[in-house]
Amino acid sequence: MWAHSMTVQDYQDLIDRGWRRSGKCVYKPIMNQTCCPQYTIRCQALCFQASKSHKKVLKKMLKFISKGDVSKAASEDEPMDSHIEDAVVCDFAYKGESHISQSELTPLSEDHTERVESEEKNAGETKEEVNVQKVESGCPQICTDKDTAVPGEPSRSTKIVHVPPKPGKGADLSKPPCRKAKDIRKERKLQKLLQNQMCTLGGSQLQTEDQVFLLQNSKSKTNQPKTIEDFVFVSLPDDAQHKLEVRLVPVSFEDPQFKSSFNQSAALFAKYQMAIHKDTPSDCGENEFTRFLCDSPLEAENAPNGPECGYGSFHQQYWLDGKIIAVGVIDILPYCVSSVYLYYDPDYSFLSLGVYSALREIAFTRQLHEKAPDLCFYYMGFYIHSCPKMRYKGQYRPSDLLCPETYVWTPIERCLPLLEHSKYCRFNQDMKAVDEGRLKELGRVRVLHKRTIMPYSVYKKGRKGPSDEASVQQYASLVGQTCSERMLLFRS
Repeated sequence: MWAHSMTVQDYQDLIDRGWRRSGKCVYKPIMNQTCCPQYTIRCQALCFQASKSHKKVLKKMLKFISKGDVSKAASEDEPMDSHIEDAVVCDFAYKGESHISQSELTPLSEDHTERVESEEKNAGETKEEVNVQKVESGCPQICTDKDTAVPGEPSRSTKIVHVPPKPGKGADLSKPPCRKAKDIRKERKLQKLLQNQMCTLGGSQLQTEDQVFLLQNSKSKTNQPKTIEDFVFVSLPDDAQHKLEVRLVPVSFEDPQFKSSFNQSAALFAKYQMAIHKDTPSDCGENEFTRFLCDSPLEAENAPNGPECGYGSFHQQYWLDGKIIAVGVIDILPYCVSSVYLYYDPDYSFLSLGVYSALREIAFTRQLHEKAPDLCFYYMGFYIHSCPKMRYKGQYRPSDLLCPETYVWTPIERCLPLLEHSKYCRFNQDMKAVDEGRLKELGRVRVLHKRTIMPYSVYKKGRKGPSDEASVQQYASLVGQTCSERMLLFRS
């Protein structure tokens, strides 16, 4: 449907029923009919824990800004897509999600299939045997009777030979292992504490329980995992090679910042679309850019308990050394930050800007939560499990998927096993549960007819021509009873 104007609360309620927007066009996939069901996904921003691969991206950006280091990692293909190794590194509760075998992506020839089956058979027969590996620095080296090993063939007999480390390489086993200075200080402090305690007790021996208690208290506390903020808001050295600044700009031509940066932002959009999505210049001109990413039906709104920037549509511009290298298009709604789109300069693909911007938007959601307590989720759009390339959004944990029938949120860990068996799933396992926001009274749907607002029951009585009740009922059932009574459905 085309939304001329919409409150942020209306749109919040709509996306909680599976809707999304593209410019002023608001759409909802019919889940049980589409070939690739698109499930609304949200990340619980306040509980989010960055994975190893996420931290790798954050560190890469830090190194680039502070030292100018350029990573040789592969570039991204999708706006928020992570590198292929991220899917392997990230710990999924459901193992089937963590790895996509090459056989699923590329059909195997008969010769290759036979070779794989043969190798698997050989491997199964010799689980206890180990192939030759070259090991340095004093570790046990495993050798076979022959000098060389034949690839693909298991060794028939093995023996362990301890090879001493080469001079100047490996650890010197004659010396005690190195210890951290803080551990040595802790031990000295403990010894001093024990001596003082013994003096207090008149030289008597400490009870074993007391010694254990003191020892436990002396141990350093377990290091807390670093948060996104620890990477994003870290102070940089004075001689940092680059300067990165993220500016939040309202999507409005009345805003000076938005207006002054429009040409640069539009040019970057065209560069991104042509390089990444192979668009033609006519597909990504200024008019297309405006209609797609600048026009928004959301009315800007400020509330006493809301964020200082207010609610509505914004561009988060990533300025590197005075020029825009990426723009995240977002909507700030009563309960969430909703990601609309991201485009970036392909020349900076090595920085994994898709992943980096998603992490920055999660951190931004947390910032907004401090002023607006109800705002605590990060909506990433649609999760498409039937498309392996689009599963990356499931790596931002903890996250939930929206049940397409009852519109209740379900942890993604419970959804993945179901999606492995069927593209379309009802996540709510309570079969008696129904859509609480379903249409109950069609007559109360509000319509706009001849510049007059009226309930559908009144409009229906005065309508001439064929009945439009079927289309109005479909509209009301998809937006829900609450929104159908707040929004105005235009009738000509």
